[in-house]
Amino acid sequence: MEKELLINLEKLHTTKLGIIRIKKNLSLNDCDDVIEWCKKQISQKKTNTFRRGKNLYISFDDFIITVNASSFTIITAHKKRI
Repeated sequence: MEKELLINLEKLHTTKLGIIRIKKNLSLNDCDDVIEWCKKQISQKKTNTFRRGKNLYISFDDFIITVNASSFTIITAHKKRI
């Protein structure tokens, strides 16, 4: 799963509302390009990627990014709950 995501990293995208939601959930107020931030984190961090149904969940540091596995749309991202 992780290898497939890395191969298709250039296809990663989200909606305008997705950008707003991700910025809010991750407190990325100073980030100009949320999609590039996500790509960078996914490609540079040691991640744990798993699939549940139609979505991929990419877990790293204190964050989880949810991506639709077929369209590579970032659905949401949030901080892990302790």
